[in-house]
Amino acid sequence: MDEGEPELSLDVRIGQRLKALRAERGWSLDDLAGHSGVSRASLSRLENAEVSATASVLGRLCAAYGMTLSRLMHRIESDVEPVVRAAAQPVWTDPALAFERRTVSPPTQALAGEVLECRIGPGTLIDYEKPPRPGLEHHLVLVEGQLTITVDGRRFDLRDGDCLRYQLHGASRFETNSQTSARYFLFMV
Repeated sequence: MDEGEPELSLDVRIGQRLKALRAERGWSLDDLAGHSGVSRASLSRLENAEVSATASVLGRLCAAYGMTLSRLMHRIESDVEPVVRAAAQPVWTDPALAFERRTVSPPTQALAGEVLECRIGPGTLIDYEKPPRPGLEHHLVLVEGQLTITVDGRRFDLRDGDCLRYQLHGASRFETNSQTSARYFLFMV
């Protein structure tokens, strides 16, 4: 990018990446709608940056493409250095769901793991119909608040300091009650 050229908004960069992923697979918008369960019209609006993506929709698209949200965002966000300073850690928010995701340790080609810090506001429910990649290993450490996680139909109620370890094979749900938010670190391998 030239110094005088303005940086593209995150919505535009997400749209461009989604369009490129679809093109790499030779899929039409209808094909992707069939794989993801997201309407053709919504996909078109996302690719053209006419709307902001939600966590739920990005989760469906990542499942269709077989990649984690972090891998998708990494290809959109800046290059990864060995030391990732706090000020350089990308933050993505879904204001409709009171959800914020900070990429503490972005994915790289050489390393299998990645670390996210996530915040979910009170009274929030995030559903993922299927995993981005079957068998993806998660280690979730709840730092503050309360969080109910349902993985493959099994419900877990977490409190400060609890760690939930699991592999994703089916649907998952993250839920806070109406009074309490949650902040957690998610380690993915």
